[in-house]
Amino acid sequence: MKLYLYFIGKPRDVHSNGMAQEFVKRASRYMACEMREIQPGRFDLFGRHTTARKVFLDPAGKPMDSHAFSMLVGKAELEARDVVFLIGGHDGLPPEWKPKADLLLSLSQMTMPHELARAVLAEQIYRALTMLRGHPYPR
Repeated sequence: MKLYLYFIGKPRDVHSNGMAQEFVKRASRYMACEMREIQPGRFDLFGRHTTARKVFLDPAGKPMDSHAFSMLVGKAELEARDVVFLIGGHDGLPPEWKPKADLLLSLSQMTMPHELARAVLAEQIYRALTMLRGHPYPR
């Protein structure tokens, strides 16, 4: 099983992905994880990840607390199913991709920069994996 954190669009600040990369690195201790920028017109997400659970971040998506999020990750792990997380660009998600998501997830009802959303999502992935492993980090 592998977790993918994809995002659309380049960060405005070259250092803005640093925190997200740190949490992806920490999460990689527990599971293979990858974070990278994609361009929808040049990347076939659905062809590349045919069996993966696709969780797309969207302000109108389902809100979830950390425990429920860890259960989502844990279920995918039990099913030995990859999970693809996608954060849209400044225009959001590609309209034709939204209906193909297995889950639309909202990190917050508040608007935040996409770089910050990456860091929050990466931290929640790390938190979920530590919760599932009984690590003291999430206390």
